[in-house]
Amino acid sequence: MSNKIKTTAVIMAAGKGTRMKSTLPKVLHQVAGRTMLQQVLHQVHAAGIDEQVIVVGHGADEVRASLQGQPGCHFALQMPQLGTGHCVQQALPKIPADTQAVLILCGDTPLLRSETLRQMQEQFAASQTADKPLAGLLLTCLLDNPTGYGRIVRDAAGNVQAIVEEKDATPEQKQIREINAGAYIFDYQALQQSLARLDNNNAQGEYYLTDVISLMATAGLRLNAVQAADPLETTGVNDRVQLAAAAAELYHRKAEELMLAGVSIINPSSCYIELDVEVGPDTLIYPNCQLRGRTKIGPGCVLDTDCLITDSEVGAGSHITKSVLNQASVGQKAEIGPFAYLRPGARLADNVKIGDFAEIKNAQIGSGSKVPHLSYIGDAEVGENVNIGCGTITCNYDGVNKHLTKIGNNVFVGSNSNLVAPVCVEDDAFIAAGSTITKTVNAGALAVERSPQREIANWNREKSPKAQAVAQQQNGSK
Repeated sequence: MSNKIKTTAVIMAAGKGTRMKSTLPKVLHQVAGRTMLQQVLHQVHAAGIDEQVIVVGHGADEVRASLQGQPGCHFALQMPQLGTGHCVQQALPKIPADTQAVLILCGDTPLLRSETLRQMQEQFAASQTADKPLAGLLLTCLLDNPTGYGRIVRDAAGNVQAIVEEKDATPEQKQIREINAGAYIFDYQALQQSLARLDNNNAQGEYYLTDVISLMATAGLRLNAVQAADPLETTGVNDRVQLAAAAAELYHRKAEELMLAGVSIINPSSCYIELDVEVGPDTLIYPNCQLRGRTKIGPGCVLDTDCLITDSEVGAGSHITKSVLNQASVGQKAEIGPFAYLRPGARLADNVKIGDFAEIKNAQIGSGSKVPHLSYIGDAEVGENVNIGCGTITCNYDGVNKHLTKIGNNVFVGSNSNLVAPVCVEDDAFIAAGSTITKTVNAGALAVERSPQREIANWNREKSPKAQAVAQQQNGSK
């Protein structure tokens, strides 16, 4: 950025959010995989601002915990809440001493774009070399129907003089279409001086940040505004309806970003791809897919209809159909589904096939191995080129502890087998269908564990419960 000056962001996040009707602090409600506060901070970071003061109040401990480990975060407490001006006053002691400008944002405005914040910084910084530099810069937007919003009053030279609320506006001022969007950047010293002069002589008895504008203008300081290109990005969230609308817009932006980067999405409006998801080019996503958390999808994949993938990695060229993946890792050119379930700790190498109604949990599956259908593989290490027959399970839980099953390379496990852990099946071994394996199967051996087959002649005619019931009826009728 040209003429870059040291900027600290102040994020107002102390409000309760009564209209959300929730025990959760308003700024912690999620939009497209991030809390609203996290989304605002993400845009602040993307705009090149590394220091932030988060003003907390209601649910302060929860808000702090949600940002644990976030670099550059300082916290200030506003309790009780006595207005937006009072909120920023609480932030002042936490602002680094070398700060030159303060960017002030609301924590419930998740649609703000980093490009807009960068534009505000650049315009403000550029003015600092002028004969009369800006003391403040507001974010505004033009609305066809500005009813209910604070109007931006300018002088003949175009400088901002005041923000006039709807209830206080004259008929002439109500015709102004430029409204306050609630984001500001101020010279730090000028902000400190103006905040010290704030009073609460109003019906609510609160200290309003918007009064800083008229105080600066009265003192002869110069203020201006940046108009947001899209009024939608200035929207705040106050209830669940607005929360859903904000999430829908962020899902739309994410889909657009991916498509412009080379991802094909058949019906973007039917897919929900969260903001931290990564998808490689030439991947094809069919309708009704959900990609959540920090999921990474490699290039050239196919995600067929109805996939739900959370915090998982999928290698290049893999094909997933109607399946659920949660904290799983899939190698390249894998075939998953339909109706497969990869649970936390599932780690699949390249060219693995997991078929219909197969469940993998905390298990490593080697390259080229197959679990085609109707099987459960949990707490296991499976080698390369293994075939797991239909209906096979690893019996990993003894009622108290989980135990490991080890299967070597090139093993064939027949259908309907039970591998009772802890147990080991060595390389090149075969397990006959219907076997319950409780001991090590040596390399290259065939293991058969079945009870001898018995037959009772004429069972259906003489011994079955149905035949006995029929016989009793016949005897009773004689």
